[in-house]
Amino acid sequence: MSLLDFVLQTTKKYIEQMPKSKRKKYGQFFTSKETAVFMAELFEVPVDKEQLHILDAGAGSGILSVALIEKLQRTPQLRHIHLVCYENDPQIIELLRANLQWVCQHSTLRVDYEIREDNYILSQVLEYNGMLGAEPNPLKYDMVIGNPPYMKIAKDAPEAKAMPDICYGAPNLYFLFAAMGMFDLCPNGELVYIIPRSWTSGAYFKKFRQKFLKDGILEHIHLFVSRDKVFENESVLQETMIIKVRKATTIPENIVITTTQSNKDFSNKTTFEAVYNTVVSGEDKYVYLVTNEQEVETLELLNRWTNTLPSIGLKMKTGLTVDFRNREVLRNVPEDQAVPLFYSQHIQDGKVIFPIGKENEYIVTNQAGLLQPNVNYLFVKRFTAKEEHRRLQCGVYLARKYPDYSKISTQNKINFIGGLKELSECIVYGLYVLFNSTLYDCYYRILNGSTQVNSTEINSMPVPPLESIEQMGKALIKSRDMTEARCDQILRSFIYEQNRGSKRDTKRIASAS
Repeated sequence: MSLLDFVLQTTKKYIEQMPKSKRKKYGQFFTSKETAVFMAELFEVPVDKEQLHILDAGAGSGILSVALIEKLQRTPQLRHIHLVCYENDPQIIELLRANLQWVCQHSTLRVDYEIREDNYILSQVLEYNGMLGAEPNPLKYDMVIGNPPYMKIAKDAPEAKAMPDICYGAPNLYFLFAAMGMFDLCPNGELVYIIPRSWTSGAYFKKFRQKFLKDGILEHIHLFVSRDKVFENESVLQETMIIKVRKATTIPENIVITTTQSNKDFSNKTTFEAVYNTVVSGEDKYVYLVTNEQEVETLELLNRWTNTLPSIGLKMKTGLTVDFRNREVLRNVPEDQAVPLFYSQHIQDGKVIFPIGKENEYIVTNQAGLLQPNVNYLFVKRFTAKEEHRRLQCGVYLARKYPDYSKISTQNKINFIGGLKELSECIVYGLYVLFNSTLYDCYYRILNGSTQVNSTEINSMPVPPLESIEQMGKALIKSRDMTEARCDQILRSFIYEQNRGSKRDTKRIASAS
């Protein structure tokens, strides 16, 4: 029996005995054999070392560590592995210890290990922050492998306070583990983690991205097409990715991006090499998850624009009313002082249809925070299913269709785009052209792997000048065709004319000189 198969066998028995609720408390989900092997194979073994130091923080039953040891057994010059495992879940420590003892006895390499029953983050707070009392020469590792806990903690939790340079709001443990893993690497060491995709964009993870991608370089990204097939036996619905990062500062020319349907079919993966600066871009270090040339072209086309919604006086915001927190002010039918409350269900085929006979379609309140002016907006659904054709689904809201109201409200499961000044109908239709186009939908999918449309990210996307948006809106109104195909036609025609104009300008400047 192979080392890994033994550990998988004992882990299976543990899972069968332990209720999922108890494992969830620790953010504990176990890696499949195929995923563990794939992650181990991503490491590049140094040719000049006979001994390696390996770290597995949040080791669980030891699946990842043992997969890596099994791979390293094929390295001729290697003689000795020193493995450090962090694990503070008392339910699984004995299993981990038994597994590692068995591996030590049966490995072709000399393997010694230590299990640190400490909080991985808090045990290194002095070293990480360079504080008085820190270990002057802490152990650094050649390889760090991990499937860290996926669990939100409070913004004032000890772990969050331990790493203030990367935390914003209530952090998730997984990116604290990733940042600490980078800290624990020796120069040119490698980290391979399986983590959620959520860190790749948005303000929430900005400080983490900036530090993580300053201290290291992304060499490999692996994406799973199906979000429910990564931890197949765990029923985890999570957008997950595998990353390989090297602790170095020299930016490579390319980054490798692979894709599979699930965690079972790594032999059928697609491979794409993208320019590094296309993937990791901008001051905020957004990570654009491109998987083919078409997606690269999308980025290149739209990134020619330097404007964003806020820079041209517009902004996407999240709907104001959380309906379940404000039940007392909701109404099923209109009454005195009631105003419309718009939900995602009101967005239909590019239009906003109201009323539709939905429960709680009206709101009666004087609370300013729940009301907004009855002016023109573009409404955008906040949530879609991954399997849906489009991530961006929007509808044109025109104030003149609801002349009886000076105020309206929006439920927080929709976003809306408004302006510092009231938007003309042409501008709203022009925004619809952008956000109902294939190009913008593709761009957003590259930017954000989740099914939630995040207003911060929309506000960071490039857009053409306001006058151009207005012209596109006029073209859409004239056509009376709200389809995606028509929006694509208008947007691409505009881009073509713009590019042609740029080429004419270039030629004119060249001939003049």
